Amino acid sequence: MIPEGRIYATPADVCAAVAQEWMLLAQDAIAARGAFHVALSGGSTPRQLYERLAAPDYAYRLEWNRTFIYFGDERAVWPDDEQSNYRMASEALLSRVSVPPAQVFRINAERADLKKVAMDYSRLLAMTLPLAPNGMPQFDLLLLGMGDDGHVASLFPGTDAAREQRKLVMPVYVQRLNSWRVSLTFNVINHARHVMLLACGNSKAAMVRRALRTAPVGEPLPVQCVKPVGGHLEWRLDQAAAALLK
Repeated sequence: MIPEGRIYATPADVCAAVAQEWMLLAQDAIAARGAFHVALSGGSTPRQLYERLAAPDYAYRLEWNRTFIYFGDERAVWPDDEQSNYRMASEALLSRVSVPPAQVFRINAERADLKKVAMDYSRLLAMTLPLAPNGMPQFDLLLLGMGDDGHVASLFPGTDAAREQRKLVMPVYVQRLNSWRVSLTFNVINHARHVMLLACGNSKAAMVRRALRTAPVGEPLPVQCVKPVGGHLEWRLDQAAAALLK
């Protein structure tokens, strides 16, 4: 069994269910606090979700003028690069709905000084997001994918960013990919009101089973460090990703 999780037949079914939850969470946040603050994830399954949200049955029912869009991580590329999470989200969702451009906050990871990029984004989060009781910036919804190695956002196993306990945003060098990225840390991720973790496909099955072990063996995987403080974590899997679960 997976705690606070559901298994669906196909990735399309996962995305349809998450789109419905997005709408309900947005309605609740706007009614309670006047705005809906959401952090987007990169990846193929989130792209399908964004395309679902851009379809007329959702695009015209959501209050985009009260929706504020952020990003969980970004690669150190220009925003029009094929690898850019912003480009993907823009093509699949942002350019197809009526969210005001001033309410879309991308990570400017094409800049040379990634430490300053991380500091600037940290200040942005502190200034624009609602605050949790302990003063930490708090998303209404934070979307995460999971890599085959158990990374979430750009918090990869063995990196300093995955162990960071004070900073909100950090640059990350991923040695095996020979690439730089900028990522939210668990300080922000684990203060979100609602975290939705999406995993689809056969390639994720072994890591899903390992991630959902009761007790991690050795240093926990980054995905095992997703533990919202006072919030909710929900796994959304397709049957292929859940194939090795009992």
